[in-house]
Amino acid sequence: MDRQREQDMLDQARQRMLRNDLQGRDITDPDVLRVMMEVPREAFVPDGYHSQAYVDGPLPIGSGQTISQPYIVALMTQLLRLDRDCAVLEIGTGSGYQTAILARLAGKVYTIEKFEELSSGARQVLERLGIGNVEFRVGDGSAGWPEPRRFDRILLTAAAPDWPAPLLAQLVEGGVIVAPVGCGSTQALVAAEKVHGKLIERHVCGCRFVRLIGEHGFSQ
Repeated sequence: MDRQREQDMLDQARQRMLRNDLQGRDITDPDVLRVMMEVPREAFVPDGYHSQAYVDGPLPIGSGQTISQPYIVALMTQLLRLDRDCAVLEIGTGSGYQTAILARLAGKVYTIEKFEELSSGARQVLERLGIGNVEFRVGDGSAGWPEPRRFDRILLTAAAPDWPAPLLAQLVEGGVIVAPVGCGSTQALVAAEKVHGKLIERHVCGCRFVRLIGEHGFSQ
């Protein structure tokens, strides 16, 4: 297949994703819809999966990790209620796709990944796409950002048994945190706002994520 034909097919698949999987469900934020169309998901998946880049399902990215389905990426982003004044902490860089979506909407993204090879790969893709407002670290995301820092928004892209205490400490008053929470094979996607030092939670839907491994996550 020649390159132009492949690109045309990907563009058509991206339009179907927008129409059926995002607008056809409950993604209504125009800025989220815009960046989901602008960021090429195929750039973040292995070469053998390019034809599936806009299928609404997770895909393997190596190291036992996956890139989340487009709908979940859009939903979690919408729940964060981002603007250009937001500093965002992302736990679990993975492929860097969610990172790129966040970076197009927020002022600065700080992202932590357990696996060096994933962090390095994500950094390279974002550099190729000209996305520069991202700071990367490799380490235990459940322990929070390694330097003293407070964040307006925090997003976990791996399931935690409960809210990791270091992350709550780094969330500003009035800030929003979104995460899959639960110990089973499926979890609850929860959005919470920090009000007077406590979380006001809203359970959004069921979901399935890989586990957040770390000191304040799962042991394995």
